[in-house]
Amino acid sequence: MTSGKDRNNRYFLTSVTRISNLVDGDFDVRPMARQAWADGDYVAARVTGRPSALYKIEISNGRMVDMMEGDLVIGAFGKRAATLEGVGDWEVIGNDGRMHALTGAGLFGKATSTSLLLPRLIGLQYRGHVLRADEKQTMQSFVAPIEPAQCTAPVILMVGTSMSAGKTTAGRVIVHELHNAGLRVVGAKFTGAGRYRDTLSYGDAGAEAILDFVDAGLPSTVVPEARFKEAMQYMLSRAAAAKPDVLLAEAGASPMEPYNGAAAIEALSEHVAFVVLCASDPYAVVGVQTAFGLEPDVITGPATNTTAGIALIEKLTGLPALNLMDPDSLPALRELLAKALPDAKF
Repeated sequence: MTSGKDRNNRYFLTSVTRISNLVDGDFDVRPMARQAWADGDYVAARVTGRPSALYKIEISNGRMVDMMEGDLVIGAFGKRAATLEGVGDWEVIGNDGRMHALTGAGLFGKATSTSLLLPRLIGLQYRGHVLRADEKQTMQSFVAPIEPAQCTAPVILMVGTSMSAGKTTAGRVIVHELHNAGLRVVGAKFTGAGRYRDTLSYGDAGAEAILDFVDAGLPSTVVPEARFKEAMQYMLSRAAAAKPDVLLAEAGASPMEPYNGAAAIEALSEHVAFVVLCASDPYAVVGVQTAFGLEPDVITGPATNTTAGIALIEKLTGLPALNLMDPDSLPALRELLAKALPDAKF
């Protein structure tokens, strides 16, 4: 089902609402005073402006739906700080209520900086907050309870030199290899402002369970570090409940960006068995190594698209580099993973 209704209107529900039961339609939409607004609030908006290639929203099952002017959508207030695409913040929405869909997943805020190469973001007009019994509904309202637990499974850590560095693509390949090796895999995206399709792709590749920061009540991980650490512990408890043999952990964007990647890596560090660095450029590998002190076990991503890129990475770092989109690289990947995970049957 793609939409819910208040008493008079149909709303398309974006994928940040997937943890809620708003699809049941038992809610009202009314404006709230500005001082009552907060990160993670579920809000309704009307689509404005002439459509561009980005006038699509991702609904709760991960499917993309084309938007037209006048359509009504429900998403959540949040923040984005993408180095290559766009920056925005719900806190800078003006009194006129004009804002944007900062991601197709329903992250709502006002864009403050966008790439000139990017089509126009979906324009939105604030209509009101989603209410039940006069109480605003928030992402945090729908976080499923979980017993606190420690996840002690070995971690395959996926990090990148920037957004769009190939982390999810590489992670999907690795999940598939781990599944075929007889391991029970949990695939998790711990940081970012990502789309549900990224996390879903881990399930498609063979992960027994998947999760991300939306499950912990965050529209993105551009939040105070203390709030993120609470969410991180919740996500690790969810991962532990799935009893994995191995945890594939993606830290969206780059650890140097304001998505709390460093805090995520710190929380995972005790159990990291293998580090994959996805790089957009060979020299960016050196930058991340120098700035963050990471010692990857393998380099992949767009920087490995050609043999020239692979040779340059290996010359600059002395580390193995593999293009995981190339099936010929898989035997070498299996050999590396087997050293880190001796229980796997590659």
